[in-house]
Amino acid sequence: MPSAKRRIAASVAGACLAGIALASACGFAAAGSGLPPLPAMGPSLRKTVAFQTGEQPGTIIIRKTEKALYLVTSPGQALRYQISVGRDGFGWTGTVKVASKTEWPQWRPPKEMRARQPELPAMVPAGPYNPLGARALYLSRDGRDTLYRIHGTNDPKGVGFDGTSGCFRLTNTDVIDLFKRVAVGAKVVVE
Repeated sequence: MPSAKRRIAASVAGACLAGIALASACGFAAAGSGLPPLPAMGPSLRKTVAFQTGEQPGTIIIRKTEKALYLVTSPGQALRYQISVGRDGFGWTGTVKVASKTEWPQWRPPKEMRARQPELPAMVPAGPYNPLGARALYLSRDGRDTLYRIHGTNDPKGVGFDGTSGCFRLTNTDVIDLFKRVAVGAKVVVE
């Protein structure tokens, strides 16, 4: 077996043994696996809407009070996604950029979050049980990571609320759609 394939097989096997890997790749969909059922991808809460802005197509505008993320698609039009936003004390505003994008990201809670919640692990591997869900867009300001993300969720009922630590959460179905449409370097305006 070529070494690259061997490393991938070992990684998948190790993740399966840890019980956190993609359930379909490891066969955990069967009863008695010891893992919870696979999380639902969630419904699409996206719709095309009239939207007046001076921003260019490809720009994301987040309106926290509406719990909505708008992706400007053309003059006078946008895609509107329902989102969750930061709970009291965790909201923020400003202009940032999409620094990078990741499919099935791993999650490393920031040290500030782990200080508030010491039971959190240092890292959760990629896969369907990961709190960041199916996709993540990493936000930066002046070339520095903000530690905030636009991401999916393995709990689709958790969308539409003030419940995050400052990130913006969509259903996995919607974050996969947004991920395909947004370029690295895209402007993000948080109002």
